[in-house]
Amino acid sequence: MISIHPTAIVSPKAKLGDGVTVDAYAIIHDDVEIGDGCYIGPHAVIYDYARIGNRVKIYHHSSIAHVCQDLKFNGEVTYAYIGDDSTLHEFVTVHRGTIATGKTVIGKKAYLMAYTHIAHDCVLEDNITIANCTHLGGHVLIQRNAVIGGLVKIHQFCRVGKFCMVQGQRKVAKDVPPFVLAGNVDLSYVGLNSIGLRRNGFTADQIAKIKNIYNYIYYSHLNVSQAKEKIIEEFKGESFTQDIIDFLNTSQRGIIGK
Repeated sequence: MISIHPTAIVSPKAKLGDGVTVDAYAIIHDDVEIGDGCYIGPHAVIYDYARIGNRVKIYHHSSIAHVCQDLKFNGEVTYAYIGDDSTLHEFVTVHRGTIATGKTVIGKKAYLMAYTHIAHDCVLEDNITIANCTHLGGHVLIQRNAVIGGLVKIHQFCRVGKFCMVQGQRKVAKDVPPFVLAGNVDLSYVGLNSIGLRRNGFTADQIAKIKNIYNYIYYSHLNVSQAKEKIIEEFKGESFTQDIIDFLNTSQRGIIGK
């Protein structure tokens, strides 16, 4: 069964799965695909080229797959994807991609709180939590299981590593490496996201090793290249070691300081 409020406007061309509920005054455009068991809240607008998975909740006044805020954008067909079991609270905005990548992607089990903005060409991996009023510039990558506080501004092309936590009301202008806690007025490394790591099954031994890795990066006399060599030598074979090394090797903006 599909439940559509009589005041909602739903294109007959849109593809709605089983058990979808569309609340009052919502608008769903032509080229839209919505999976099973989704909820579209009052006054939400789902624009062309939205691809929404199963059991997604999109609350009132949210805007999904609207044209992006990029002066180079010229009306190309691009997409916005939202993964299964994600929740987007009120006034969340998700813009579709540009021709650069063709898509904006939000993974499975994302939890985006009120007034979050996801700009063009962003990629959010699975299990991301973003608190109220946080805004992502274009081409931002948030790796899985990261937690971003409220009122955070993330500069375009920045990356936030897996299992990170970024303190609220901060500006992210450089990459935040995996597993860390980032805070202070000028965003910097303040330790590990130890609570988040424990909640996600990391052992005390693993957490201690990750801490030692970051001690080499942030508190030794070594530069980053030397620190990487030391880390590979001492912690070879650990999956988290490769995660950190890969992140450092692919950083274009540089990582946050201490």
